Amino acid sequence: MAPIPHLKALQAFAAFGTHGSVSEAARELGVSPGAVTQQLQKLEEHLGLSLIERRGRRMELTRWGRLYHAEIHAGFARLAGAVEIVRRARGDTALSLSALTSVLGKWIGREIFEWRALCPGSVVQLVGTEQEPDLERDGIDFRIFYGPQPRYLHAAELFTDWAVPACSPRLIEGHRLREGADILSFPLLHIVWAGAASLAPSWEDWAAEVGAPAGEIPRDLSYMLSSSAIDAAVAGRGFVLAQMSMIADELESGRLVVPFDRRLRLAAPYFLAWSPPSLDKPFARDFHRWLIAKGRRQGALSAPVPQ
Repeated sequence: MAPIPHLKALQAFAAFGTHGSVSEAARELGVSPGAVTQQLQKLEEHLGLSLIERRGRRMELTRWGRLYHAEIHAGFARLAGAVEIVRRARGDTALSLSALTSVLGKWIGREIFEWRALCPGSVVQLVGTEQEPDLERDGIDFRIFYGPQPRYLHAAELFTDWAVPACSPRLIEGHRLREGADILSFPLLHIVWAGAASLAPSWEDWAAEVGAPAGEIPRDLSYMLSSSAIDAAVAGRGFVLAQMSMIADELESGRLVVPFDRRLRLAAPYFLAWSPPSLDKPFARDFHRWLIAKGRRQGALSAPVPQ
């Protein structure tokens, strides 16, 4: 790779090409016209090309000069844009947290009010998406994701969740459920897991766990989002095999009940990823520690109670 010309020479050439005048270029750069002329000569010597055609006292770009100036001008414009991006990023003190939509709506989005009470001066922007973001490119400071994601260089395990059959108390009103297998006679709400979550517990897994007779599990209602299936269960549409982290509020309020507390462990943990430069933002390191601690507490709450 050929050595890059000196920055002063490129600045002098960019200014001359923009103004078409050595004196105007000198005025823009705050140097003497002689200094500009000297830098232009150095650039031509470095490239081995005639960039400027001299016609008496007039000077103008040659064909090669016009081509080179267009690229140099675009390069300086990109540099200026990069400076502006960094300037805005440094001035943006808000912390952005991205998570899977259901995780955001049913878990961390509910818990975030605890953080706000601890640090009322902080600003947190919540982003729910199933697509894994590029943290630097997309301006995301933290990401909660499920399963292994090799794209993230900086990540820590949060917790492993457990799933349990839950329903509205209205659904089973007047029914006597003697054993776990009785749940399978009710409408079952399925969650269509994708990607790394494809090995998450299913109703077939739960049937095997409670020793129900082998048979085909009907798939009348399926949902792409856990949150949608949980909301349907709250509405009395059927049983949902729900993650403990996502139904804490519903269980506490009595909108959902768990007739048989037999929990199935998810195949992989949830993780927290972050962008190292983001940790320099106000409150960011405390927020990072809070998220890690919150995940570990949730892991203890989701796990089955030792018998």
